[in-house]
Amino acid sequence: MPTFAKRVADFGTSIFAEINDYASNYDTVNLGQGRPDFDGPREMLEAASEAILSGKANQYAPDLGILALRQQVVNHAKQYYDLDIDVDKGIVVTSGASEGLFTAIQGAADIGDEIILIEPFFDLYLPAATMGGMKPVFVPMYPPSWTFDPDELRAAFNKKTRAIVINNPHNPIGRAYTMEELTLIADLCKEFDVTVISDEVYEHLTYDGAKHIPIATLPDMFERTLTVSSAAKTFSATGWKVGWVTGHPDLITGVWRVHQNVTFAVNHPGQWGIAKAFTLGDSYYDGVNEMYLGKRQIVLDGLVNAGIKVTYTPNGAFYMMGDFSDVYDGNDREFAHWLIREHGVTCIPPSAFFSESHKHITSKHARFSYCMIDETLHKAADRLARLKNG
Repeated sequence: MPTFAKRVADFGTSIFAEINDYASNYDTVNLGQGRPDFDGPREMLEAASEAILSGKANQYAPDLGILALRQQVVNHAKQYYDLDIDVDKGIVVTSGASEGLFTAIQGAADIGDEIILIEPFFDLYLPAATMGGMKPVFVPMYPPSWTFDPDELRAAFNKKTRAIVINNPHNPIGRAYTMEELTLIADLCKEFDVTVISDEVYEHLTYDGAKHIPIATLPDMFERTLTVSSAAKTFSATGWKVGWVTGHPDLITGVWRVHQNVTFAVNHPGQWGIAKAFTLGDSYYDGVNEMYLGKRQIVLDGLVNAGIKVTYTPNGAFYMMGDFSDVYDGNDREFAHWLIREHGVTCIPPSAFFSESHKHITSKHARFSYCMIDETLHKAADRLARLKNG
């Protein structure tokens, strides 16, 4: 009897599906998946609605994405990062950052090439690489500061290395890369002629004076960087699945050739909505940052009051890593199930974002998201308080 392909046999169920399915059996407050429980700006919603009702967006969008959205992405890159992107040859609108990352990885490396993944990595990176016949090479980041060892990073590069995937600001750590770290990565990429695939979906979510630095802005890096971003986190529209990949036309050609054979066209009304959202500018981005600062504090206080150690206060994205070793003896997967079952709070076990040999690094940690309304976060904090009280 026929069965599925061997190349997907090791993928299994994603950690998000596993945890969400388990949580569905209990009364829980979900601080697991990075899925806001509130809508994005009204102007964006109205623009998408108008695109549907007017009839201009109910059929296939152009394969590269509508010009209005591509132009806004290009304008944004120029205004905030002084990057010059070709609106016709330097951008592809994708079905969220997920497809953007998949097509970027497939379009940037060949079968047998080595691709470096910095751990913890978003769980899509590894399957995308292995489906393409690439060999993953892992470089871990370590607590409590959640940084990589420069010597270990250098040792990962060799003549077979074709690409490296970075996530900045980082999920699940919640940290913006420093200029020193990015410079080291850039220097190694130039030395070994390596392409960077930079996942920057949290580019506007930075705090405490941290600044997002796109690696494409470093000297001689634009022509060797594919930058992936999306509307999901910045504009709280995870369900719309509108993302984009930008870069030099020579690299974008590879992305586009994969994209046209995967989804071809992306959510048409959503593209009109996101094009409108981009026009909101600094006032919107500043408001989002201020909002998440308050939400971060609620969860930080809740974890500390529960006896869960937070050794690194996140300065980017909307996730927080907590060390639960003082309140639970098992590993992170066991803790996640126990916390759901016994205390009604959902988190994500971050060992799922590591290779087998490095899972021990976060065996006593859990990832908590704070992209929910304050009422939800306070409810979770109240439930977490039971841990310290026994």
